[in-house]
Amino acid sequence: MSTAPRLGAARRDWGTDDSATPILHVDMDAFFVEVELLDRPELRGRAVIVGGSSARGVVSSASYQARAAGVHAGQPISQARRLCPQAVVLATSHGRYAAYSRRVMDILASFTPAVEKVSVDEAFLDVSGARRLWGSPVEIAAAIRRRIRTEVGLPASVGIAATKLVAKVASSHAKPDGVLLIPQAASTDFLHMLPVGALWGVGPAARARLERRGIHTIRDLAHEPVESLVSVLGETSAHRLHELAWARDPRPVAQREREKSMGTETTFADDVADIEVLRACLLDQAHATAARLRAGRMKAMTIAVKIRFADFTTLTRSHTLTHPIDTGREIARIAHDLIGRIAIPRAGVRLIGVRAENLQPVDAGWQLAILDDERTHAVEEAMDAVSARFGARTLTPARLLRARGRESE
Repeated sequence: MSTAPRLGAARRDWGTDDSATPILHVDMDAFFVEVELLDRPELRGRAVIVGGSSARGVVSSASYQARAAGVHAGQPISQARRLCPQAVVLATSHGRYAAYSRRVMDILASFTPAVEKVSVDEAFLDVSGARRLWGSPVEIAAAIRRRIRTEVGLPASVGIAATKLVAKVASSHAKPDGVLLIPQAASTDFLHMLPVGALWGVGPAARARLERRGIHTIRDLAHEPVESLVSVLGETSAHRLHELAWARDPRPVAQREREKSMGTETTFADDVADIEVLRACLLDQAHATAARLRAGRMKAMTIAVKIRFADFTTLTRSHTLTHPIDTGREIARIAHDLIGRIAIPRAGVRLIGVRAENLQPVDAGWQLAILDDERTHAVEEAMDAVSARFGARTLTPARLLRARGRESE
C-alpha cells in the first residue's frame, strides 16, 4: 500500500505507442484487504482496515473507502479509527497473504523470467523477450491482469513505461484496477506534472525540505541546478533524483535474492506480565510464521524471539538447529524454550515476536532428522489448505482457543 502522493487530475491517456516500453510494474490493489474480502464478500464496498488489532497496532492495508477518509499504511490503528470510525478492522494473516503472493508471482513468471519481486504485492517485469510469444506490452499487461483476476480472484494495476521509475509511478496512477501506458516520448511530460513526493526516493522528510525551497513538483526539481539541490538532499541523492526527474533511470529489472527471514510481532494494547499469555501469543505467531515458510517453499535453520519490556528495553534470543524446519509446532517449541530463559519483569511486556531466519529452499536436499514427524507436517499443510479456502484461523491449536476464551471473559 503506497503512501506516495498521486495527482488526482493526472491524465489517463498519454498515447498508444508501446514499442519502446518493455518495463511493467504490477501492483496489487489493497492486497491484504482484497485477500480478506475473498472470504468476506459482504464487506465489499465498505471501509475496511487490515492491521494490528491493538491500540498500538498499525495499518497494513486499507480499502479505498477507508483511504478516502485519510487512512494510510503505517498509521496507528487508533488514529485510523478516529479518522474512519465506521471502518471494519481485521487482523493480519501473513501466512495467507504469502500464499496468494506466491500464486501471483507464479503467474508473472509464466510470462517472462525477468521478474523482480519488490514486495509481497508488487513486482517489475521486463517483457522485451516475451513479445513474440505474448504480444505487445499492453497486450501482456491485459493478459496478466486477466489471469490474476480469473485464477486468483484479485485485482491488479499495471504501469507500462520505458523505465522502472516511470512504470512504478504509472501503476500508482492506474489504480484502482487499471492500466496506464506512458510512451517513452511522454515520460518527462508525465513526471513533470506530478508533485515532487511522487518521485521514487523522495520521502516525507525530503519532500518537506524541498517544498521549503519552493520545489513542489518534479518539474521544479528537474529545473533546479544540481548544485543547489546538494545542500538540501546531499551529494548522492541530489544527483540521483535530478536524473530521475528527467526520466533517466538505467536500472535493469533484476531478480532479487530470496527472503532471508520471515516472522511476525505483536504489540499489546496493555503491557502483559502473564507468561501463559505470552506463550500463547508465541504459539499463534509460530503457526503464522510456519504458514508463510510453507507458502514460500522455505525452511528455517534459526528461530529467534524478540521481546520488548514496558520500559522499551528490547532483547533478542535465537537458536540454530542442525536441520531446517517449517512447522508451527517446532517453531513454538523453540520459541517457548527461548522465552523461558528470560526473566519477565513485573511491569510486563510491550511487544513480542518470532522470526525464522537462515532460510533454505525445501528442495535443498536436507536429510530428515531422526525425530522428524511427517504427520505433524501433513496436519499443518492440511491447515494451510483449509485456511486458504475458508479463511485464516478456521483451524487453530486448541490451546489458542482456550487462551482467547480467557481473554473474552
